[in-house]
Amino acid sequence: MGILPCHFSCHRNDESHSGSYHLHSESSTPSISSQPSLPSVPSLASTSHRHDEKTPAIHHKCIATLKNHSYVFTLALAGKVLYDGSSNGEIRAWRLDSSEHGDRTDNIVVATSNSAVKSLVVLGDKLISAHQDNKIRVWKIHNHEHHKYKCLATLPTLNDRFLRCFSEKNYVQVRRHKKCTWIHHVDTVSALAISTDCSLLYSASWDRTFKIWRTSDFKCLESVQNAHDDAINAIVLSRDGFVHTGSADKRIK
Repeated sequence: MGILPCHFSCHRNDESHSGSYHLHSESSTPSISSQPSLPSVPSLASTSHRHDEKTPAIHHKCIATLKNHSYVFTLALAGKVLYDGSSNGEIRAWRLDSSEHGDRTDNIVVATSNSAVKSLVVLGDKLISAHQDNKIRVWKIHNHEHHKYKCLATLPTLNDRFLRCFSEKNYVQVRRHKKCTWIHHVDTVSALAISTDCSLLYSASWDRTFKIWRTSDFKCLESVQNAHDDAINAIVLSRDGFVHTGSADKRIK
């Protein structure tokens, strides 16, 4: 078998190939001068200067120590009066002197009960206390010295209890063989909070519920049952209407 002659030129045109290569490179690769410049990096001098500035130190010092006769569980402020609630059921008012070295020992027991005071809030001319005996008490604040405050109401109020007791739907199971109206706390009332418009009082309890009371007549409006898996120890309200509760179940809701 013979070898057929090739009719196609096998010679490579280096010049034309090279020319076409360079032409393709120039058309596809933009010039460096046409590339957009990188944004300039701002000077770090001002930043380092700010770091060099020392933050002013904040110091606190104790200017007075107020001694009570029992364990103090809670505090509340009303102007220049400091209230404390203690384990012996007493609520004590301390007159706070504005001077740094003034006498801050002027105090008086303004209210007493037979149960430890767990929380205090001030609502206008009323002082509201939460107690270990499952009750909330409302006291009328007197401006006269050495006058004990009068208890205006114990929550739930007698009228509220009377209106709820006749309907079976108002009762909830609190223990295996015990029922109670839903307006009652059945364990220690541990915390109180007032809404921003002062129209509502919130109470939290070791019975795992928190309740909402109308401050105009102290009627119970709502009870959130089983809000936690364990005792509720704290409650706070935000300005945008949210309620935050903290519990012994290691959760905040």
